[in-house]
Amino acid sequence: LGRKVLVTAGPTQEAIDPVRYITNHSSGKMGYALAKAAMLRGADVTLVSGPCAIEPPPFVKLVPVVTAKEMFDAVTSVSFEQDIIIKAAAVADYRPANVYEDKVKKHEEQMSIKLEKTDDILGYLGEHRLPGQFLCGFSMETEHMLENSRAKLAKKNADMIVANNLKVAGAGFGTDTNVVTLITADDCRELEIMSKADVASAIVSEILKKMC
Repeated sequence: LGRKVLVTAGPTQEAIDPVRYITNHSSGKMGYALAKAAMLRGADVTLVSGPCAIEPPPFVKLVPVVTAKEMFDAVTSVSFEQDIIIKAAAVADYRPANVYEDKVKKHEEQMSIKLEKTDDILGYLGEHRLPGQFLCGFSMETEHMLENSRAKLAKKNADMIVANNLKVAGAGFGTDTNVVTLITADDCRELEIMSKADVASAIVSEILKKMC
């Protein structure tokens, strides 16, 4: 392969106070499988990972991050060096606008937390992409998967969106399998249920085919 590949994986954690944070159910398994699949093809792989309980693949440069802001900074600081970028991380869309210095005590029956938007990493990469750079994003949907993913492909200026529906058996967070649809501007290919390792290999193969 001989190319430089950047993969993002896992969730992010956005602090509310020193004790609590907002996160999601991402295990990082899909992103780690993608990093390994690219490494096995001979790529020079950088894996920017949120907090995961997974052993990173060998021969892969691991960059651990916690927050969406840290992930944005880690990705954009090396994105200009990459031939292929695969954004498999489940980055928080919102973070608490104010982080409390001390633990918030339980007082009222209800509590509201004001949220602010995090940086759109895929959007930034699409706007600042280099000629010949391949950009692949992920789309986790619960309804209107194809329509929403096609819209994301165009809006983010990406080359491919890997879409899956959280409500399909064997797909989504935490599982060892996945059911994905590979969406490009001129193609849409649904893969059968398979292990995340096999899905990762299929995604890398598809990217290399599109780059030829």
